[in-house]
Amino acid sequence: MSIPQEPSLRARLITRLVRRVVKRWPRKNLDAIVRRSRFLFNAPAYLSFLYVRDLTVQRVAAGNIRGEWLIPRQVSRERSAVMYFHGGGYVSCSPASHRAITATLARLTRQRVFTLDYRLAPDHPFPAAIDDAEAAYDWLVHEQDVPPGQIIFAGDSAGGGMVMAAMLRLRSHGKPLPAAGVCFSPWFDLTGRCDYRNVESCAMFNSGDVESFASLYLGKASAEHVEASPLFGDLAGLPPVLIQASSTELLLDDAARFHAKALASGVRSRLSIYPGLPHVWQISVGLMPESRLALQEAAEFINSNLESHARANVTASSAP
Repeated sequence: MSIPQEPSLRARLITRLVRRVVKRWPRKNLDAIVRRSRFLFNAPAYLSFLYVRDLTVQRVAAGNIRGEWLIPRQVSRERSAVMYFHGGGYVSCSPASHRAITATLARLTRQRVFTLDYRLAPDHPFPAAIDDAEAAYDWLVHEQDVPPGQIIFAGDSAGGGMVMAAMLRLRSHGKPLPAAGVCFSPWFDLTGRCDYRNVESCAMFNSGDVESFASLYLGKASAEHVEASPLFGDLAGLPPVLIQASSTELLLDDAARFHAKALASGVRSRLSIYPGLPHVWQISVGLMPESRLALQEAAEFINSNLESHARANVTASSAP
């Protein structure tokens, strides 16, 4: 699959709209940032409903586990799952707001997708989101009978950072890891100390936004904690990862630095850079062709890693 060399006309138009609506809103008041983020980034109920019209939606409220299953009509594997962490700077959004991504992944992969409704900051600061991710993973493995090697972690923006942070948490607790991770426009470094090259070209964020959202999420915790900023973690031995980023978004530097460190640590990492698109363009399914193209790449990566783990288990079980 080839990545286009230039953004499509629709992508350019949407990027201009995003710049007008998002990049210019005031940032100085942290309470206002939370309110504005929740207003802008939470999809209207009727829109989220349209995305799942041909899928089975099962809401989950099992003890402390909250979220929803999206299940396609024909599931290729009964005991596998994509576990999705939505973005929103750790302060906004929900499983419903990201159905454009999760529903499309469910259809393209023919896998069940569980989107975690993790607790949001500032009411529930770090490490609440990672605690919820670990609890949901344990629930998938022990209560839903999904083998770790048949689970894929995926997420966007803050959720993309959660993909790797959750893996680091699981490894630190001696638990088996999922088969692979998919990170859309991920946020891997909450320190804000990066010399961001795309401050001007990014349609959505300014460099100061990193510090603002990080402070809302972290509370008194250090931004260098590996479960907050997985860029600073020991990546050796982690599963394969697919990272997608736009050539013009602020967090391209996060993606590039993490990819380089992953490769140096022996992790199979693929970095796909799409030209001239807004942050988390994958959510614009039906509006720009690059969204579906990126999700098709992710779906192929997901199914390939699930298949390779299944084959490895068959080989291991048949060995004398």
